[in-house]
Order: sequence, then structure tokens, then C-alpha cells
Amino acid sequence: MNCMFCGAPLGASDYCGSCNRNVGAQKKALLLSNLYYNQGLEKAQIRDLSGAIDCLKRSLKLNKLNIQARNLLGLAYFETGEVVAALSEWVISKNIQPQGNLAAEFIQKLQGNPNRLDTINQTIKKYNQSLLYCRQGNVDMAVMQLKKVLAQNQKLIKGYHLLALLYIREQAYEKARKLLRSAAKIDKTNTTTLRFLREVDEQTGKVTSLEPRFRGLSREKEEKKAERSVYYSGNDLVIQPPAFRESSTVATLLNLGFGLVVGAALLWFLIVPGKIQKVNQEANQKVVEYSDQVASQAAELERLQSSIESSQSTVDSANDQVAQAEEKAASYDNLMKASSALREENYTTAANALQSVNPDLLSIEAKSVYDTVFGEVKTTLYRQYKKDGESAYESQDYAAAIDQLTKAQEIDASDYNVLYYLAMAYRETGDTQNAIAQFQKIIDTFPNTKRATDAKDYMEALGGTSGNGDTGEGDTQGEDTREENSGDQPEDTGDNRGTEEGE
Repeated sequence: MNCMFCGAPLGASDYCGSCNRNVGAQKKALLLSNLYYNQGLEKAQIRDLSGAIDCLKRSLKLNKLNIQARNLLGLAYFETGEVVAALSEWVISKNIQPQGNLAAEFIQKLQGNPNRLDTINQTIKKYNQSLLYCRQGNVDMAVMQLKKVLAQNQKLIKGYHLLALLYIREQAYEKARKLLRSAAKIDKTNTTTLRFLREVDEQTGKVTSLEPRFRGLSREKEEKKAERSVYYSGNDLVIQPPAFRESSTVATLLNLGFGLVVGAALLWFLIVPGKIQKVNQEANQKVVEYSDQVASQAAELERLQSSIESSQSTVDSANDQVAQAEEKAASYDNLMKASSALREENYTTAANALQSVNPDLLSIEAKSVYDTVFGEVKTTLYRQYKKDGESAYESQDYAAAIDQLTKAQEIDASDYNVLYYLAMAYRETGDTQNAIAQFQKIIDTFPNTKRATDAKDYMEALGGTSGNGDTGEGDTQGEDTREENSGDQPEDTGDNRGTEEGE
């Protein structure tokens, strides 16, 4: 044992002879580490692998340079099917002590058999695939994969647990019991195995025994042969039976009385207190078991809930990416169609294709193409939006009318028909705020006209007030004479877009 400060060998004293520092805590930590190692070794020898792993982890926590504990921990992991964890411990051990280390032999044996390493790798992949099938609800595929995993790696405790859990879910309790007994042969005190076995026992009403079954040799009861006298009387063989002496009545009664007294005393002093203590122990054990069961189920439920939420967020993100990719591909496809139709001077087709393009999803080069095509077909596209919006309004499809007229307004915001129909569509859908905003645009765009006056009336009916006091009331000079027939409907201006020269 060397000093942790200067590296000098230590003696029996709690102080280093070289640097004179107190190393008592270091010695206690090393002693505790060795103690936990010995406990882990004892547990591993009786195949209490879970307990051994716990003790060896504590040993390494106190002394990470404990090579024997680290190598034994790797062996315990290997026996439970956790080959990757075992290799990790052995590699760390070899790096700490390169020479004279058993970990090097373990690693060499594994690496010297590529087929075995490949089989272990395949079992890990299949186990992970089984977990994915379970999350997707594909139980049959998960069961098939887990059977293959256990056929290739018969020590994988997690595989036994997951397959048994699936059998319990399908109420195949005997199959689950058989798997859990096999898992218990590998690790006797694994808490997950015992918890699942308790669930199977509760569902079937049958207690599972993990003790090995021995067939005792049937003992032949030899009758005690009394000594017999055999002799010849002439030519006849005479067999004389042993003499039987019957006890007296008094002796028989005394023996019965003494037996009753002894039996009563034995019952009172030994059996009754033992029964009471057994009942109390069973009651306490039941309380502890139920508490552990409730705590474990709560932890398992929380873990499964977290896993479900994580999986759902991943699925939602993937769906959003797929939808965005599809929309982007459709935008590029329609942009190509619009460009091709423009080269053929088919403006209507180009405008229809351009309506399905989302410019926000385009690259810089594609956006430049979009702007070029849009500039060429803007007039056609504007007419189409306006026509579709008015048709939708007449069909009382106000949502579609708002969508189409808003697009038309983005191209040309000075068309009275577009402003009027859009304001009326908002009014019909109960969107008072946007309706008032559109009527205000009419007032601002066509001041001193009857259009502005009508728009102001509509605004006041909706509870709004005009931001422009000059709406043409009492002053209609220069007003377009076609407005006399407007009433509650806009004029049919065709492609004039509502502009009024000379106002």
C-alpha cells in the first residue's frame, strides 16, 4: 500500500513516513474496498450475481484501483449476459495494470473468437429491435425476436425479463414462470425476476419454488426380525417364534400420562410461541412486500410514461419533417410547372401552378425564379384570386373568400371590389375587427366618395368609428356616376380593379 500523496510505501502507522501526512482515511477506504470485494466474491460463488455486482461497485467506489474487484465485476456482468459492460470493466482494468492482469486473458479469449463477438452483437441489435416492437405495440414480432436472442445468448437476464413481461401481458403465466425460473438459475436474487414471479404467483394462486428438486431415494423399511429358534424334531423342521411380553396395564397408563404431559409442555413452551412469532413475521413480510411492490410499480409506471412521451415527441417531429419535405417538394414541382407554362405563354396555367407554391420553402435561386414568374403572371394571378374570392363569397363560403381576396389584396390593394367583398366576408364570419379595418381602407382609398360614405355606415353598424372624417357626405363632386347603382353591392368593374380616375 502506497501513500496517496507522495507514493511512498506505508507502514502500520496512520501517518506516512515520507511526507508525514495522515493516511488513516486512505487505509480505512482500502480496507472497506477489500471487505466489499470479499462479500462480492462470496455472493458470486453462490450465484447471487445482483448482490455481487452491488458489493463490487461499492468496492470500486472506495478504491478504483482494486483490480481484483474490477475483474470480478466484469465476470459478473458477463454471467448476466451484459458482455459490453464486462468488456468495459476489463479494458479499464488492463489500462490500470497492463502486466500480469487476468483481464487481458478475458479480452483475448473474447477477441479470439470473432464468431462469438458477432453473435453477441447480433443479440444486442435484436434485443433493441424487440424493445422497439414493444413500443410500437407489435407484441408477436417482439416475442419472436426475443426467442432468437435467448437461443443465441442464454445468459441475457434482460431478455428473460422482457419476454416474461410480454407473456404476463398475454396472460401466458406458465410460460412466464418457466422463463423466470431459468433467469433465477443465472441470478438467484435479481429483484426484477422475483418481482415478476410474485406477480405470476398472485395471478395463478400457485407459489413458485426456486429450490432444486431432488428425488429422494426411497428408504426401504426393514422390519426388525426377531431372533427365532430353529431346530429339527425328527424329520420335521420346527421354528419357534420369539417370546412376546405384554406390558402391564399400570405401566401403559403411566407411559401415556407421561407422554401427554411432555407433549403439552412441548406445545406450550415451543410450538405456541413459534406459531405466534411466525404469524407476526409473515404479517411484517407481507407489509414490506406490498410496500416494495407499490414503490416498484410507481417507478416502472413513471419510466414507461417518460418513454412514451419521448417516443411520441420523436414521432411528431418526424411527421412534421415529412410534411414539410412533401410541401417543399410540391412547391418546387409547381414552380417548375409555372415556369414551363410561362415559356409557352400559357399565363393561366402558370398562375394556377404558382398558387400552390410556398415561397418561404424555396432556396435563394428558386425564390428568384419565383419572383420572375410571379412578375410575369401577377395580373393573371390577381384576376384568378379576385374571381375565386367573389365566387366563394356568392357561394357563402366566406373562409375561402377571405383567403382568395386576401391574396388578391396583397397584389393590388386599390381594387374597390376586393376591399368590399373582403370586408363583407369578414362581417359575415363575425370577425368585426378585420371587417372594420377593411371598411377603413375603403374610406382611406376612396375619400370624398359615396363608397366612403357607405363604408362608414357599415363601420358604424359594426360599432366602429371612421378614422377619416371626410367621407364625402354632402360633397359628391367628382364622384363616379356609376356609384349610384352600387347600393350594397360593388360595381362590376371587370379588370379595372376599382381605380377611379378623376376623383
